[in-house]
Amino acid sequence: MLMKPQLDLVPKAAWKAHGPLLIAGPCSAETPAQFRATLTPLAELKPDFVRAGIWKPRTRPNSFEGVGVDALAWSVEISRELGLPLAVEVASGKHVEAALKAGVSLLWVGARTTVNPFMVQDIADAVQGVNNPMLVKNPVNPDLELWIGAIERLNKAGIRKLGAIHRGFSGYEKSIFRNHPNWEIPIELKRLLPDMLLIADPSHISGNRLLVPETAQVALDLDFDGLMIETHCDPENAWSDARQQITPASLGELLQNLIYRRPQTDDVVFNARLEALRRDIDGVDAALLDLLAKRLALTSEVGAVKKDNDITILQPERWAEIVESRLQKSGSLGMDPTFVTRLLQLLHQESINTQVKMFQEARLNASKTAE
Repeated sequence: MLMKPQLDLVPKAAWKAHGPLLIAGPCSAETPAQFRATLTPLAELKPDFVRAGIWKPRTRPNSFEGVGVDALAWSVEISRELGLPLAVEVASGKHVEAALKAGVSLLWVGARTTVNPFMVQDIADAVQGVNNPMLVKNPVNPDLELWIGAIERLNKAGIRKLGAIHRGFSGYEKSIFRNHPNWEIPIELKRLLPDMLLIADPSHISGNRLLVPETAQVALDLDFDGLMIETHCDPENAWSDARQQITPASLGELLQNLIYRRPQTDDVVFNARLEALRRDIDGVDAALLDLLAKRLALTSEVGAVKKDNDITILQPERWAEIVESRLQKSGSLGMDPTFVTRLLQLLHQESINTQVKMFQEARLNASKTAE
């Protein structure tokens, strides 16, 4: 389990006193006309920041990689005319210098940059003495420590108005999402850094505009502090990420249909009922831990028997039998088979780890005796 980072951050209220933070705008700032056509209707929705991709890190060469530094002047000018603070992704110290010189309000570090501590440090060096707020997207792969490391580097450089963006994680498994949400990872980040702003990027998680509203709702239901949503005046003809962008009108409808929940209430009846249920859960958890301890003790005994009789640790037929029988039992109880499978895999792996350690210690002791 990761140690809780010690960061010097401004309170979340410094970002926004009430309601979720909203960052909206096109994946890429393509032309002045496109940018103005997108931001003009966006201004009516009063986003806290508008986003604009100036530099676009693409997987393959010869893809559109952003207009580049030439887009900074007119994107800042148009956003200022409409009274909208501009947010831009940076991937190097040179990007930082160019964006700040142009008057960009908010900088964020993208997922492909977060994976590289050298690049993050280059950015951190460039923001020394800077007061602009910054956000850090999660790394491409599900690596919480890498994500926290990037946040720590920027905070160490003096950035106190600092937050994180959850944009999902790459994976080989088939999914309806472009990037797997893996909600448990940002939730763990929230546990470790409860005072840090955490927003979701439903556009990059979904990869499909039809999934953006539901993904945004899930994020708010999980008590995220805001949303970054890619918005374009003509999504179908966008120069990058066309499938996941929505129109300003669609964004307005999305915001209107979202359910904004409270983290807590003063309702006495509700709080009493919730507290009673939590006490019941605490009791069940205590019983579960007792049972798990008994199970682990039994697997240790199994390992000892195998070791004494030179039997392999892994028993594929037994493992297949466990999975089949437990899934059948859990199915009759109405439990999610995916959850049960993951739980069984965790238990089995712990059993394997215990027995491997036992076998290793036996070999080490035998070697010392032989000496």
